[in-house]
Amino acid sequence: MPSASVLEQKKQVVAQLSERLSKSIAGVVVEYKGITVADDTAMRKELREAGVEYTVVKNTLLGLAIKDTSLESMSASLEGTTAIATSNDDYVAAARVLNKYAEKIESFNLKTGYIDGEVISDDKLKELATLPSRETLLSMVANVFSAPIASFARAVQAIADKNSDGAEAPAEA
Repeated sequence: MPSASVLEQKKQVVAQLSERLSKSIAGVVVEYKGITVADDTAMRKELREAGVEYTVVKNTLLGLAIKDTSLESMSASLEGTTAIATSNDDYVAAARVLNKYAEKIESFNLKTGYIDGEVISDDKLKELATLPSRETLLSMVANVFSAPIASFARAVQAIADKNSDGAEAPAEA
């Protein structure tokens, strides 16, 4: 039987995990095995730079953290070695980085994930992983909006150039 202090520590871990999951907008659970130290270090660095919190967790503690929540159906995936990556501000960062390593390392697999408190299917998780980052999407939208304005500016400039070709430039005072 575990001591009272060990039980209290586990309760604190479960409470921290519960809070982390409730504050995050997206998360991915992976089967954490078969990854080399070098790959693990590089992956963790990429996740940190993307603002993703990544930790290896015990299945029972994660199971307790998601019990009686909208994420409870993820408990079916909690077997073997498990790690969870959560993001508070980017829907695709965790999935994108982890999927890159899952494609590279045969035994490192995406198990399940969630967005805005709803568990998503494996297919949606893979689709999410292939989406560009938020910054890339925003720059794409900005380019779409600026293209008509740039075309209009070029047309006005061409008309101005054409009109100035036939007329003399005004004298400067």
